[in-house]
Amino acid sequence: MQRFIDRTVIVTGAGSGIGEATARRFSAEGANVVLAGDTLAKLERVAADLPPERTMTRKTDVSKYRQVQALVAATVKRFGALHVLFNNAGIAVEGTVTEAPLDGWDRIMAINAGGVFHGCRAAMPHLIESGGCIVNTASVSGLGGDWAMGFYNASKGAIVNFTKALALDHGKDGVRVNAVCPSLTFTPMTADMKKDRKLMARFRERIPLGRGAEPSEIAAVVAFLASDDASFVNGVALPVDGGLMASNGQPDMS
Repeated sequence: MQRFIDRTVIVTGAGSGIGEATARRFSAEGANVVLAGDTLAKLERVAADLPPERTMTRKTDVSKYRQVQALVAATVKRFGALHVLFNNAGIAVEGTVTEAPLDGWDRIMAINAGGVFHGCRAAMPHLIESGGCIVNTASVSGLGGDWAMGFYNASKGAIVNFTKALALDHGKDGVRVNAVCPSLTFTPMTADMKKDRKLMARFRERIPLGRGAEPSEIAAVVAFLASDDASFVNGVALPVDGGLMASNGQPDMS
């Protein structure tokens, strides 16, 4: 498929995991791709495999509005327009409300929720002009709670509802806003979890497909939401979870 020829896409958190896989997917479908992240070496590693005439890297701290604003401006200057913003950059902070580090709250909200806000605010005028769209990375953790992950749940829940509010406000402007909500996905962020055999066995019990996702599987859904194939999809927080949320939480009694 070549759904993104002559379209320009910004991907934040593009140096690894879901961001890297999605940047590669957009590029493979013909897009101009701007790779943004906080580590330039990681971005350049990804960019090395992509067509140089359609690829740009930009070191960006998404928690800083001026840096995100500069990212958008540089994108439009290089490629002439912006059609898709994929707000993907994020971190995790573990622990209960009394155990997690106090500064973890400010940090996770600044990057996860703040980064999405900054991207949407900076990009929206350009997306209105191009009739573009936004896809945000939320999580099944934004649709329900986890044990000892309250900070992360709050940040991802904020993304889910912010996505819906933006969809209401800017649908009339021709801009669609959706979120993808992965469950366990095998990225650098979950590398330690993958090594834990007992934990992985518990995930396999809970996920009907019996496994976690590969980043490319999430990327495929992001590309769908950003494409004209999803032209009437707006305000959706789409679980990409192998059927995890199909359960009412009761154990398998078969």
